[in-house]
Amino acid sequence: MSNLAVDLKQKSTSKTKINVTVSKAFKIWISALTVAFLVGGYFIVERFITGLAATNLSSITPWGAWIAFYIFFVGLSAGSFLLSTLIYVFGMEEYERVGKAALFTAIVCMIVALTFVLMDLGRPERMLNAIIYWNVTSPLAWEVHFYLVYIGLLTVELYIAMREDLVRAAKTNSLKGFIARFITFNNATINAATKKRDHMWMKILGTIGIPLAILGVHGGTGTIFAVVKARPAWNTALFPIIFVVSAMVSGTALLLAMYIIKKKVQKQHINQDMVVSLSKLMVGFLIIDLGLQFYEYLIGWYGLEAEHLDTLATMMASEKAWSFWIVQMFLGAVVPITIVFWKKTSQNVNALLAAAVLIVIGIIGVRFNIVLPPLVVPVFHELPWGNYAPTIKEWMVSVGVVAMGLLIYSFGELLLPIEETSDEVNHHAK
Repeated sequence: MSNLAVDLKQKSTSKTKINVTVSKAFKIWISALTVAFLVGGYFIVERFITGLAATNLSSITPWGAWIAFYIFFVGLSAGSFLLSTLIYVFGMEEYERVGKAALFTAIVCMIVALTFVLMDLGRPERMLNAIIYWNVTSPLAWEVHFYLVYIGLLTVELYIAMREDLVRAAKTNSLKGFIARFITFNNATINAATKKRDHMWMKILGTIGIPLAILGVHGGTGTIFAVVKARPAWNTALFPIIFVVSAMVSGTALLLAMYIIKKKVQKQHINQDMVVSLSKLMVGFLIIDLGLQFYEYLIGWYGLEAEHLDTLATMMASEKAWSFWIVQMFLGAVVPITIVFWKKTSQNVNALLAAAVLIVIGIIGVRFNIVLPPLVVPVFHELPWGNYAPTIKEWMVSVGVVAMGLLIYSFGELLLPIEETSDEVNHHAK
């Protein structure tokens, strides 16, 4: 989507004129995202002016759509990063084409996730208090610090992953070359020693990042929910593990969908073997996730705790049960598994793209079903039941935040060597 032709033409006045030519599809894409961001931006500004009055949140249901999207994008980030470790730590070179995209996606998704948290804060100007006044007994305070370290690690690892391509791009007279020279300080070199050093550091950083992503980032996000004793549906030791596995599902599905869509828009060759392999990996993670969810629901049902049973009933047998049965289970699980294992569709790139997109949508349903049903059920029977549905303003803010993330990714891919070409993959494989 970022087919860029940049020509530098020297005028007689010795001034450099940069003509940036992008494809029509990219212009349309950026225009649509800009409109969505501006429209959403209006509601974001209104939210900061009027506070949480713009939402349907209340003391009964203090968390809503924005927290659901927050844990969704944290999951996408952690899943994307963990997929990159298969390449850079465990040497699975068949996925190398999506390696740098996985790292950049992880960074962008964390930016989007934390923006959703900012939208949900009643006093956003106090967002740094968790860092300044670090309560070491608070999982949330630890989580904030894990996020900062995680984003820093991702940034350094992405830079090292791009370094060879940046040095190569720095030798060209283009806008991307100018940026590459600026990032590499215009004095970087590539030789056997630097390649060995970069490979070593990628492996070290990836190895450090694995426990950080599992225990600190997405497992830690699950822990924020799991330590809430008053909500039996959250208060289980299995909850953080489910968060991590579902992150692998959504991260793999997102990268697979992005890879196929970009190649189709750019009319480039699609590596079918990699697509099929990633699809099987994606569904493998999904089946494990479904198994963990099954036991989570089973134990909750057998426990016969009234609040837990009410939560399951709200999720599976209320007027909003369509989110569980249709979005989460049918579209997000049954259809993708059928597509990947059915012989007529298991090798079809378009069908596998549909499976990946459906899984991403299904995981959104999972996140909403994690956040909302436990909050709708009152802690005490004397209290009223919650009745939350996102307002149009909440949806528009969400559209603006997501559009912001897509704009960051699109321009990042335009100006940085994120997408690996066939030549580059062959070069790394030698």
